[in-house]
Amino acid sequence: MFDPIVAFFQRVFTAIGRGIGLAVAWLLWPFVALGNWYRGRSWIIKGPIGLILLCLVLFYAYFVWQTQAWTNFDPDYVDRYKLADRRTPAGSPVSGPGTTTGQSGSAADVNRATVAPSGADSTTEALAVAELPAGTVCQTSAVVEVAADLIDLNVNQNAWISSMLGYKLGFFGLDWDDTPWLDNKASFQRGINQAVRRTAVELVDSLGRVRGTSGVNADLQSARGNIQFDEETWYFGLNPFGPKTPTPSFYRSAMRDLRKFNVSLGKCEAIFDGRSDNMVEFLDRVANDLGNTSAIIRERSEFHNGGWFDTRADDRFWFAFGQLYGYYGILSAAGADFENVVTQRGLGPIYTETMKQLRAALRIQPLIISNGREDGWIMPTHLATMGFYILRVRSNLVEMRDILAR
Repeated sequence: MFDPIVAFFQRVFTAIGRGIGLAVAWLLWPFVALGNWYRGRSWIIKGPIGLILLCLVLFYAYFVWQTQAWTNFDPDYVDRYKLADRRTPAGSPVSGPGTTTGQSGSAADVNRATVAPSGADSTTEALAVAELPAGTVCQTSAVVEVAADLIDLNVNQNAWISSMLGYKLGFFGLDWDDTPWLDNKASFQRGINQAVRRTAVELVDSLGRVRGTSGVNADLQSARGNIQFDEETWYFGLNPFGPKTPTPSFYRSAMRDLRKFNVSLGKCEAIFDGRSDNMVEFLDRVANDLGNTSAIIRERSEFHNGGWFDTRADDRFWFAFGQLYGYYGILSAAGADFENVVTQRGLGPIYTETMKQLRAALRIQPLIISNGREDGWIMPTHLATMGFYILRVRSNLVEMRDILAR
């Protein structure tokens, strides 16, 4: 009775199996043909070709390993800085003859309260040295320390994926960003780098100088220039043709420049101007940066919602994740560097809530990124979820900016 039905499904599945077999055979045919040709050659030809193939296998094995091994990835990395133990704003004296009991202002405030000796240089470094007694030790900047450590995470503790030769060659000529494989770590690193770049600009333009009228700190200027270098340069390039300095070398130089600035700041030879208006500007720039990322996610989520088949959704997701990962540390550090502003203006509760929201966003780590419809019921919409967290953080930053601007 049921034999015709059984026979029908047998024919259907046989046809499906045959189709899959033909597709696989068509894909493997070039490799099978090359294998047959290789077996028919002498060892004079086999030896060099085999060595080249072995090098290719090792090359791609190393590349795949670097893209999958996320060394020292830790969403709770902020805890190791013990920022809650800091009681002095960045740049303020913490010990030595220049220390003032009960001081709550920044080092810039101390400098403005004194008069530089006649003929002193007008740079911030000269002001600091001239106006604080010898032997004074100042508080270093947590923002600078975190930014330098994030660069170290990207280019020393991990390989910088975007400039690796395997990443630049792509998948048979197809950019890895256009595939669902091996590009998540690169996007994550670029997201962190975006947060560090924004921070470096603010350090040069406002935080590392007095009211924008003093000289620019040379170390911060160098760090900003190096961290702005493009993300994809390898040891050799075609445009222009010739050998090049790879991207990670520039970023390592930026890391050294930032740490050099912090050493100078600890010796009271540099300035961290932790005024409330500088904090307003810093929060505003960070909020704008996150707003730009939110717009990119919205565009991808609204017009390219292909569910699990959207091959660019993972790039957008992990870039945003990396950006939030970087800002989680940088903004936490800013709360310590601007400790006097946060306390005096009553920002403690909302600042703490913002850090909690940043940490909550870092809990979203799906195995496969899906860009489904917002009203869909089969495929989730990870991009919309990440965009929601970004907007929550941004709204809090805008609120803090408005409180400080009153």
